[in-house]
Amino acid sequence: MTNQNPNGVLITTIENTVATLEFGHPASNSFPSNLLDRLTNELNSLSDNPIVSVIVLKSSGSGAFCAGASFDELKSVSNLEEAIKFFSGFANVLNAMRNCSKIIIGRIHGKAVGGGVGIAATCDYALATSGSDIKLSELAIGIGPFVIEPAVIRKIGKSAMAEMTLETKWKTATWANQKGLYAKVFETTAELDVEIMVFANKLASYNPDALIEIKKMFWEGTEIWKNLLYERAEISGKLLLSDFSRKALNQFKK
Repeated sequence: MTNQNPNGVLITTIENTVATLEFGHPASNSFPSNLLDRLTNELNSLSDNPIVSVIVLKSSGSGAFCAGASFDELKSVSNLEEAIKFFSGFANVLNAMRNCSKIIIGRIHGKAVGGGVGIAATCDYALATSGSDIKLSELAIGIGPFVIEPAVIRKIGKSAMAEMTLETKWKTATWANQKGLYAKVFETTAELDVEIMVFANKLASYNPDALIEIKKMFWEGTEIWKNLLYERAEISGKLLLSDFSRKALNQFKK
């Protein structure tokens, strides 16, 4: 499916207590503020939905899983209030995923950059293809992966996080699997989808109350995110408005 909606799409389907939540945007499944807000609201809604036991989070098409922040929106930000609001959109999504009462399985079918890496890391269990390489390139445009850092470091550790952040180079799906970001990696999307279907339905057959308690257990100790991610959004916002970032964004676009 090729998504040409300029505002992006968000589609939820529920079958046998498994909710599949699909987001998409024509710019490599990147996130403008509006789509981040819609995703946050839908995650909160599914968290409270008694007929849902498990969530599969996926993106549209066969290209990138998620290119992170909307480049056009990053360029259009003109003041600190707008900048903080934009980066808080990612903070809202990560906190909604963390607080969601349902286990979230990530279907990572392609490359992930920046915020896309953060979303993959915040899934409770992420499955990927061999083409699902990852990159944190924020330093190249004068900012840093501040909002997503707690989520990524929780999965891959400080050393690997430092390597990704400072090198700003692509890391392979195999590397991501070895570091713990991906639970398993498959050669094809067909194999990936079979595994996700089997795994999601197996989880859905378990006691839903047990799954809720396990989810709480997974996220013990992350209560600080309630404030931390928004403090990080402010750091990102201030840096985005710097002369360095403005120039870097203009050069990057060219």
